[in-house]
Amino acid sequence: MITYQQEFLCSCEKEAQELIRLHWEEIATNKETIKLNPDWDLYYALEDRGNLNIYTAREDGRLVGYFVVIVGSNLHYKDHMFAENDILYLHPNYRQGWTGIRLLKFAEKALKEEGVSVIKINTKVHKPFDPLMEWLDYSLTERVYTKYVGD
Repeated sequence: MITYQQEFLCSCEKEAQELIRLHWEEIATNKETIKLNPDWDLYYALEDRGNLNIYTAREDGRLVGYFVVIVGSNLHYKDHMFAENDILYLHPNYRQGWTGIRLLKFAEKALKEEGVSVIKINTKVHKPFDPLMEWLDYSLTERVYTKYVGD
């Protein structure tokens, strides 16, 4: 049975390590120069300030997916609270069916109850799931370009 819940970082950090690695291997670009190295101190600081929300999907208690958002006001729209996704991942074995949809719907409901009026979810161009986002009534609103300029 799959359950959906909001969790604190301390309850899922260690267990999430394997999913985070799988997530990085699947979607990261510039892997040779930009290595996976989460800033756990910053995640905890955001959570302590009330700006980090973690929503999880678990099957029989085992973590199978997560949706992590940064919640706060927006410099351009002070009358609204925004939730911008940091990471969204569902183990490949759970991508068929309703698990991902139910995780996002659970998070949407919880965020709305917290006063969030806008949820922003970014996806990787090389691993899109646009049909799901459109089915959930999300709109494509901007494009982001990146360039690696390090050594």
